[in-house]
Amino acid sequence: MARTLILMRHGKSGYPDGVADHERPIAPRGLREAGLAGDWLRTTQPPIDAVLCSTATRTRETLAATGITAPVSYEKSMYEASPHALIELARQAGDSVRTLLMIGHSPGMPWTAWELAANRDSAAADELSTKFPTSALAVLEFDRPWVDLDPGTGELTHFHVPR
Repeated sequence: MARTLILMRHGKSGYPDGVADHERPIAPRGLREAGLAGDWLRTTQPPIDAVLCSTATRTRETLAATGITAPVSYEKSMYEASPHALIELARQAGDSVRTLLMIGHSPGMPWTAWELAANRDSAAADELSTKFPTSALAVLEFDRPWVDLDPGTGELTHFHVPR
């Protein structure tokens, strides 16, 4: 049974004085681009069954701006998470989840996409390796259950930067 994992970096954030990094809000540009990302997801990808989202303010606001309404689990551990930790979170997705969206941070999102991709010589991989800007999305497909996700087991099918 095919599984789709979508890794999204949060939208462009603001830098208000006196606000801790975890609490920084999304900027107006980030709201617009996250909305465009949501439009792209709805028109090009399978319906999203579940979302794992960092607890940071900018990731929660990014998710809201996408308009994605799938069930959400907010995970504090996604903030500053390593690829190993993010893969472990994805492995915990239930069998009923066919498409999982994870919204997090850099460098975790790009490094995880790179780690999971078997096809690192593709056009999508070339784009991903150049830059993973805010609101960018990496889409990987797997031919195995979530619990069996390992480095190099996915096919990077899309890398999209909503602008």
